[in-house]
Amino acid sequence: MMKKITCLLLLFTVCISTNSFAQRKKKKKAAATAAVADTVKKPTPPPSRPSTGPKPFDEIITSKAKTAPGLFRVHELNNKYFFEIPDSLLGRDILTVGRIARAAAGPRTTYAGDAINQNVIRFEKGPNNKIFLRKLSFLETGRDSTEGMYRNVQNSNIQPIAAAFDIKAFSKDSSGAVIDVTDYISGDNDIFFFHPRFKRMLGLGAPQNDKSYIVSVRPFPTNIEIRTVKTYTRTPQSSGGPMPPSPANAPIPEPTTLELNTSIVVLPKKPMRPRYFDDRVGYFTTQTITDFDANPHGVEQYRYIARYRLEPREEDIEKYKRGELVEPKKQIIYYIDPTTPKKWVPYLIAGINDWQAAFEQAGFKNAIVGKLAPTPEEDSTFNLKDARHSAIIYKPSQIANASGPHVHDPRSGEIIESHVNWYHNIMNLLRNWYLVQTATVDTGARKLRFDDELMGQLIRFVSAHEIGHTLGLRHNWGASSTVPVEKLRDKAWVEANGHTPSIMDYARFNYVAQPEDHISREGLFPRVGEYDKWAIEWGYRWFPETEDADAEIPILNKWTIEKLASNPRLWWGDGEGYRGDPRSITEDLGDDAMKASDYGIKNLKKIITELPSWAREDHKDFSSLEELYGNVTGQFARYIGHVAANVGGLERTPKRVEQQGPVYAFTEKAKQKRAINWIQQNVFKTPTWVIQPQITIRTNQTPQSVIAMLQSSAINRLTSASTLQTLVRYEAEEPAKAYTVNELLTDLRSSIFSELASRSSIDIYRRQLQKLYVERLIALAKDQPSMPAGFSSGLSSIQDGISHVRFHLRTLETEIRNASGSGNTATRAHLLDLQQRIKQALDPK
Repeated sequence: MMKKITCLLLLFTVCISTNSFAQRKKKKKAAATAAVADTVKKPTPPPSRPSTGPKPFDEIITSKAKTAPGLFRVHELNNKYFFEIPDSLLGRDILTVGRIARAAAGPRTTYAGDAINQNVIRFEKGPNNKIFLRKLSFLETGRDSTEGMYRNVQNSNIQPIAAAFDIKAFSKDSSGAVIDVTDYISGDNDIFFFHPRFKRMLGLGAPQNDKSYIVSVRPFPTNIEIRTVKTYTRTPQSSGGPMPPSPANAPIPEPTTLELNTSIVVLPKKPMRPRYFDDRVGYFTTQTITDFDANPHGVEQYRYIARYRLEPREEDIEKYKRGELVEPKKQIIYYIDPTTPKKWVPYLIAGINDWQAAFEQAGFKNAIVGKLAPTPEEDSTFNLKDARHSAIIYKPSQIANASGPHVHDPRSGEIIESHVNWYHNIMNLLRNWYLVQTATVDTGARKLRFDDELMGQLIRFVSAHEIGHTLGLRHNWGASSTVPVEKLRDKAWVEANGHTPSIMDYARFNYVAQPEDHISREGLFPRVGEYDKWAIEWGYRWFPETEDADAEIPILNKWTIEKLASNPRLWWGDGEGYRGDPRSITEDLGDDAMKASDYGIKNLKKIITELPSWAREDHKDFSSLEELYGNVTGQFARYIGHVAANVGGLERTPKRVEQQGPVYAFTEKAKQKRAINWIQQNVFKTPTWVIQPQITIRTNQTPQSVIAMLQSSAINRLTSASTLQTLVRYEAEEPAKAYTVNELLTDLRSSIFSELASRSSIDIYRRQLQKLYVERLIALAKDQPSMPAGFSSGLSSIQDGISHVRFHLRTLETEIRNASGSGNTATRAHLLDLQQRIKQALDPK
């Protein structure tokens, strides 16, 4: 759920996936070659050498060995580990997942439970009594036939051999082969352990073998869990800026020790039936697959959605077809980390169970459940790092965030497991959000320390959001735009329907609600809503009448068209994959940003005056007051962004050929003009309500800096390259309807420099605003060749945007020159300065 800025290392940990994707290959027949003894006679025969081929099983695996059955038999003997791989598993696709089991001491860069690698591998018999480990790719494919491109694609996609093992012995019944994996597990490789990119990012160098060891290798029926301790040399990342450090101050390598867990999980022999991604419903996907056979005149590319395998039991299939709710063959279970503070466990579980209603809409009851992980006394074999188990992992971190990554089968998109990362400091973020957005309505939010019930419900909301991600759902930033703003103040309506149709939205809390509306928390909190239930139904509904994923396409398409036509609240606004649609942005509410922001500001004006009392803690300094003040001004900045996004907006509504209307549509001119007027009144006209002496004198928050932050964010957004270029396109495609670049810059100039017409003095905040605007236009107007290396204004030199910018600068310079003798001394100095800056920028010679 959380903000994108909290991705950082976590984002890499959540997103890392080295699974490449290509067609499946047919299993090669074993080509074992017998070792041949040297029979050439020599004058002085050398001593005979022992055979290097397989030995009798009992010579390798003696009676002293400890043997454990499982996916592979694992034999431990004299600190060595052997896999006995049955022939039935040769050529099978196997998933490996590496995680940190116990993080290193020192500066916090990793946490227990963090994923560090993921691969799909395959064991195969090779020549000379070898077992090869191949790393598989699934990026390219052809249809499984003897015709067309299938063989050609195979010939161009030999999977790499990542490791080779000598066959030490064959099984007693000759049904398998024994290999020694000690060195492979003890050493360092990018199959079982760190992905190279992650390793580089952490500054990890070569492993120190004398300080590393194997803790355990434990087999289970469908997986093997390997626990190791690895000590690496680590070079701390330099904080000295972009220049490389000199030898004198170069970071000194130091040892760092981590405990790692590697899961080896056999994937289904027959992959789950995949479902193709549709950009009208928001799902995470496999990587893009290129098919050389699907299109006779070229190639086709597609992705499968990520989802759990959910199917009815054999005896319930007819009930499911009749529309009765049935339990799935395999329930989706999320375990709660036992280190989680006990008082939050019920709320985390409630967030998981909130999805049960969504799965009921897809035809399954009791499909998902949250449970506290069993203790060692209850189940000594249970391990949260085991890749068979999904879990919420509690992390003692200062990061104010949570995330919901998952591991899926690249062949089909089947989700194998997920570990939700729950960082302790998420509660501080929730406190700040809820206070600045709802404290005028909810009296329980008017203090630094919320009671456990309120914080518990906030935790429940985040838990449900993150679980939604692990079920395959992406953010739906457009959901809240389907709600009329006035409905957010309608107590009965909003408490019944929620302030957004999707908990996967970044809608947070109902900041539109006013104290006189008397709306309860039911109308302030997000919940699993209409869109979420529809999305789960779309992804998890089982279609027994179809033969394959291709046969589902027309059914799903017809279904989607009908649903979206009958209920606009089911629209998915992909604000991450497509930028530029003002309906699909973060942290906003309602169908009218100007109206919603007016209500939001009305609440902020009340909250900001109460902050000194609400943030007070006896015997403490004013750091909490400073933090909350920053959150209030940050919330105001969000409102400015919501409104400014309407200027130069290009709305995208994905459709299929059976649907009417445009996919892309410009935000209408009247709405863009309303947005400009709103910014003129609320931002360019100095928002003095933000300046609170009772706060600034205690926190050293400079009023000018705060106002500059707010105004520059508006200027930069309104004059961004993407905004100006969209307006140029609008004028080219719909000249009679367009809001043009010339109109935008004229409106901005007349508003920001309104004092020029009246020849009046300009106050300190307005002088700052005018300097910000002029500097922004100068940056846009510069010729590309004269720009510093690596910098670009982003404006196309062949489009009208840059011409309009330069024209308005010259017009502004003339207006400033005509008014330069008016006003007080500070005003005259200011105008002469701006006049000189513009002249120097446009005529540097």
